Amino acid sequence: MADVVELICYPVKGCAGTPAGDAFLTPAGLTHDRSFMVISEDGVYRTQRRHPRLALIRPAVSADGTRLTLDSADATGRYGTAHVDVTTSAPRRDVDLFGAAFQGIDQGDDAATWLSDFLGAPSRLVRVPPEHDRIADGLTPGPSGYADSSAVHLLSRSALALLNQRMAERGAPPLPMNRFRPNIVVDSGPGHDADGGDWAAVPHAEDRARRISIGGAELGFAKLAVRCAVTLVGQEAGTRQGPEPLRTLAGYRRAASGGVVFGTKFSVLRPGKLSVGDEVVVREWADAEG
Repeated sequence: MADVVELICYPVKGCAGTPAGDAFLTPAGLTHDRSFMVISEDGVYRTQRRHPRLALIRPAVSADGTRLTLDSADATGRYGTAHVDVTTSAPRRDVDLFGAAFQGIDQGDDAATWLSDFLGAPSRLVRVPPEHDRIADGLTPGPSGYADSSAVHLLSRSALALLNQRMAERGAPPLPMNRFRPNIVVDSGPGHDADGGDWAAVPHAEDRARRISIGGAELGFAKLAVRCAVTLVGQEAGTRQGPEPLRTLAGYRRAASGGVVFGTKFSVLRPGKLSVGDEVVVREWADAEG
């Protein structure tokens, strides 16, 4: 058995997450998740890979989705807060996400000025258009906003505990869950599932889950989460902080394709409400991908 212990939405791609006790899972992921994106003036996406200071921007979206707040966690206190009146009617502009062409709705000059000053690079803020029709690939394809790939990223605490144990053996300090920016964090529950065991206590058991029910929603396995340089960024500091966790993960979590994997990506089969404390029921299992 497993329970949801954290729900995290990332309204602006690359920026800090917003924890929630309850959330609605739409066909494209948690409501507002990666529905905004910071881009260069020529439309190319910005992420923590090149702009780690994005981690210091704390976004919040109003309940009706009409107001976005960008709050700075910068230690200088220089930047304050930006308030954005969200528009879906402004002209579309071309944006580039991993070399693929999409559209974005520009959110105006005030947001652009604040982000450009904060990041030290000319930037704009765009929103996913209502007509956005991106389908992410994987074993179960599905709609996705501006996420790197599939709509939902799920990770277990037992997987992180194993990683931290292996890093300790190398003399490295433990890392928090936010290094991996999951949407749903699961942990062992008080009972047993139909498989006869407490599956979430087994590190990376989520890799074998092919169909999951949580609350009123259902998820289908898309792919393992291939990790990148964003995991090297300390989310509280907004700076790169050495070779971990990729150095340790490469020793025991390297996929046949050559990438380092940690966590799973899912597509939404049935939208619905999720809450911290919901049981995570695995409806279908399979062998883990290599």
